[in-house]
Amino acid sequence: MKKLFLTLLTLICVTPVNAEKIVGLPALSIPANNPQSTDKIALGKKLFNDVRFSSNGTVSCASCHQTNKAFSDGVPKAIGINGLIGQRNSPTLVNAAFLSSLFHDGRRQSLEEQALDPLTNPVEHGLENHLSVLDVIRQDPSYLKGFLSTFGITVEKIDMNHVVKAIASYERTLISGNSRFDYYFLKGKRPVLTISEARGLRTFRRKANCANCHEISWDHALFTDNRFYNIGVGFDTLRLVLPEFLKTANQDASQAIAQLKTPQKAALGRFIVSRQLKDIGAYKTPTLRNIALTAPYMHDGSMATLEEVVEYYNKGGEKNEFLNPAIFPLHLSEQEKEDLVAFMKTLTSPNIHSVKN
Repeated sequence: MKKLFLTLLTLICVTPVNAEKIVGLPALSIPANNPQSTDKIALGKKLFNDVRFSSNGTVSCASCHQTNKAFSDGVPKAIGINGLIGQRNSPTLVNAAFLSSLFHDGRRQSLEEQALDPLTNPVEHGLENHLSVLDVIRQDPSYLKGFLSTFGITVEKIDMNHVVKAIASYERTLISGNSRFDYYFLKGKRPVLTISEARGLRTFRRKANCANCHEISWDHALFTDNRFYNIGVGFDTLRLVLPEFLKTANQDASQAIAQLKTPQKAALGRFIVSRQLKDIGAYKTPTLRNIALTAPYMHDGSMATLEEVVEYYNKGGEKNEFLNPAIFPLHLSEQEKEDLVAFMKTLTSPNIHSVKN
């Protein structure tokens, strides 16, 4: 396993390095039922980039997860087939292998599970069912060769379980650490940060309380606690319908959801999954690694710059009935806000652009 982990990390670095040189990340857990292999990773990469797995042959996984944008897409909300616009911003896939749940509402628990959903989403890939994926694969000699060498199976045995295992294996190679923050905070190398950046780190951990959710541990930092919070973003979409929704939801959550329009359903956040009223408008804490490369921000892509994000938190978010109590006015000075932004830019990894589609 150690040898496998070293190989996995080598795939994404500018030059080959040992695992010990990837600073800032915890040990990567590989599912026992989906071990990594060179063939499987290559097959997953091919599947990830194949536009044939969409109803009009124009959209692949890579359409919304682009190399030069840290595997996000640079637009407020994901664009799918025929220019259709989704309801949420495309999150980065870099370091997604370390997350305990996927999607902004956390509705999937593994990369394997997550890979299924976009294919049949009517806005994203737009396929009626997964048989369309298998049809393409079974008619492509290069895929048949790839599945045979990877899984030891012939055409009639290929199913979606094999497809998503390959895609997930590729996504587990999208790993990036070694930021200036990592060397400064976790390795104690100084001076690595500027005075402003170091002040920003202090504000991040103390006065601004950012690290309460964007966690930093003593030996690694994923900058997420994998939990869900209502911070007020996008809640206006629900305000007019909320009283009637709550009345129905207290009796039958599914019926209450069914009565909403698509944007309103999306604005429910984690509630869609948990059916708990406290989760209305709550979304998963995103990682802040490589945050300077993944604008626009928030689950709905409503903030174009890090400065906007800091100002939003500084004012205490957007008030609503379910706002998390940890969101309140911070009373940061202009210098403190500038320092926070400067610090977040130190979370960019030097090897991020070597992670290739």
